[in-house]
Amino acid sequence: MTIVPLMDDGYDGVPAKRVLNYLQVHKEKGDPIVGVYCAYAPMELIQSMGIVPASLCAFSKIPIETAETILPANLCPLIKSSYGFILEGTCPFFAMAQAIIAETTCDGKKKMFELISEVKTTFVMDLPQVPDQIEAVQNWKKMILKVQKFLEETFNCSTSDEKIESALKSSNRKNELMQKIFAYASIKPSVISWQEMYDIAFLAQPSTGQEINPVLEQLIDKLDKRVKDGIYFGKPDSVRVLVTGCPIGGDATKIFKVIEESGGIVVAPDSCTGMKAFMGRFDENTGDPIAAMADRYLKIPCSCMTPNTKRLEDLSLLIDKFKPDVVIDFVLQACHSYNVESYKVGNHVTNNHLLPFLKIETDYSDGDIGQLKTRIEALFESI
Repeated sequence: MTIVPLMDDGYDGVPAKRVLNYLQVHKEKGDPIVGVYCAYAPMELIQSMGIVPASLCAFSKIPIETAETILPANLCPLIKSSYGFILEGTCPFFAMAQAIIAETTCDGKKKMFELISEVKTTFVMDLPQVPDQIEAVQNWKKMILKVQKFLEETFNCSTSDEKIESALKSSNRKNELMQKIFAYASIKPSVISWQEMYDIAFLAQPSTGQEINPVLEQLIDKLDKRVKDGIYFGKPDSVRVLVTGCPIGGDATKIFKVIEESGGIVVAPDSCTGMKAFMGRFDENTGDPIAAMADRYLKIPCSCMTPNTKRLEDLSLLIDKFKPDVVIDFVLQACHSYNVESYKVGNHVTNNHLLPFLKIETDYSDGDIGQLKTRIEALFESI
């Protein structure tokens, strides 16, 4: 069975090349570029001002040794990788960014942002982390307005409620299209691979903005053809796996590869580098698009939030839709909030959904691949 790639666009199947080319084109046009680190960054505000956001989180083991000359070895590998690229001067996305917007999602990132501010102009947003409080949305709206002022002063640009509203509607359309694409993994057997879902998510957030929507529509047409032609991934009886937890990318995708090598297929990548950033919706035509933006972003169920009941609620919706056989919680070493939260996730999965659950704590190295394979194969055999 020959499976035609979804994105045969001259970039060798590497979405980073396409995004890098996109940023380079905008840079040559004179458009300002701002670096961002998290799904809480107000992308629609940034784009409404004619500024291009560039995602700076890194997932490679290569620069970690360099980072550890300054950062502690027992720090989250995502932070070390991101900062190591900056120290080495080898991150083209950071090089093109003229300023940085950062959010206080964890203590490690907060301290990294202090170091980054010595290299490049950085605005740190104080993220409310008790999202159910009335004051949370009010305070996050104030922070978004402060970012707007920062961008106006830094880049001599402006926006309007009309432009922001248009950006919100465009993001809603993008999220609808992304949800349709992810839904092809809910088919048994799945007609889309984890690699394709990961690549498409990489393209759709955050840099390419509303320009990605026509591309997503074309991908849906191709996926419809796969359904019609009976094309699918894995085997009809492959173990269906929902992977939740920390962001996965680059060298961390080893977990997806091991799952596949062990006879499974990833049907739901539940993280901020997968489905999470596309599952919500902005309220439209409220008369206050900044408030609508603040409300939507604070509903992203990152483990930095407390109590993070929405993560469990969203997880239940994903389980009901994608019908996984098992759930794996992916936790990066030294990511304490996700690590502690894994206890609740495990109880929720096993008690409320009666599914096998496995917590995996790892980093970006290859040293534990054999161990991971043994544990995942044992999980599959327990079904």
